[in-house]
Amino acid sequence: MPQIISCHLKDMEVELEKSPSRVSFVFKTDSHSNIGLVRTINEDAFYVNEKQGLWLVADGMGGHMRGDKASASVIDSVRSFMPLDTLSESIKDLETRLLLANNTCRNMYGKKVVGSTIALLFAYESLAVFLWVGDSRIYRLRRGSLTLLTEDHSLVQERFRRGEISRDEAQTLPSANVLTRAIGIHQTLRLEMQSAVIRSGDRFLICSDGLYRELSFKEVQTMLNADSSGDILNTLIQEALDRGGKDNITGILINVG
Repeated sequence: MPQIISCHLKDMEVELEKSPSRVSFVFKTDSHSNIGLVRTINEDAFYVNEKQGLWLVADGMGGHMRGDKASASVIDSVRSFMPLDTLSESIKDLETRLLLANNTCRNMYGKKVVGSTIALLFAYESLAVFLWVGDSRIYRLRRGSLTLLTEDHSLVQERFRRGEISRDEAQTLPSANVLTRAIGIHQTLRLEMQSAVIRSGDRFLICSDGLYRELSFKEVQTMLNADSSGDILNTLIQEALDRGGKDNITGILINVG
C-alpha cells in the first residue's frame, strides 16, 4: 500500500476533480472506550471532530511504560487541526502533527520506549483518507459487504500476506502483538495511507485491537449490518467483553448520510 508520497497526493487531487459536485455528507458518530476486564489502565484514546472531518483511535503499546501517555500525546497533536485549502496541504499538515507526536513519545521518558498505534480517517469533500501505523484498524461496510481498509504492521501480517494463515488465524496468534511499526518506536515514522470515495450509506469502524481480536471478520460484518446503528458499537464492545475483554477496547462508528 502507498505511503504519503507526492504522486499519491496528486492522484487523490485528480480523484477529487472527477467528482461531479462537491458532495456534502452528514456524519453520525458513536464512540466509546472500555478498559476491559484484565488491564488496570486504559491505554487507548480516541478523538472525534465531525466538523473538521477527523476521527482517530490510538492504542498505547502494551508492555511498555506509560502507553496511556503515548496515546494521549497523539490525540493532543491533532486537537487544533483544521482542513487547509487543498487536500494535499491538509494531509501534509496531519503528517507533520503525527511526526511531532512521534518525537514527543521518543523523548518522553529518556531511553524507555513509549509508543502508540494510530488509525485515522479524514473526510475531505468526496474522499476519505486513511492514515495508520501499527495494528489499529479501519473497516468499511458498504451495501452489506465488509472491507478492511488498513493493513496491520505486525509480524503475523507477513504470514497472512503469503497465504500461510487466514486473517482470523493471524489475529489470534501470540506474535500478533509484535508490531513492526508504531509511533514512538523508530526515529523515522513510516505512516501508511490509502483513500476511497465516500458514498452515502457507508459505515466505517475505527477500532483498537482489543475489539477485533475477539471477533472473526464474518462476525464483525454481521454486527455492522444491524439495522439499529445506535446499538451496533455497544454490541461489538459487549461481545468483546463477553469473550474475555483481555485488552482495552475502543471503537468509533461513523454512519454516512
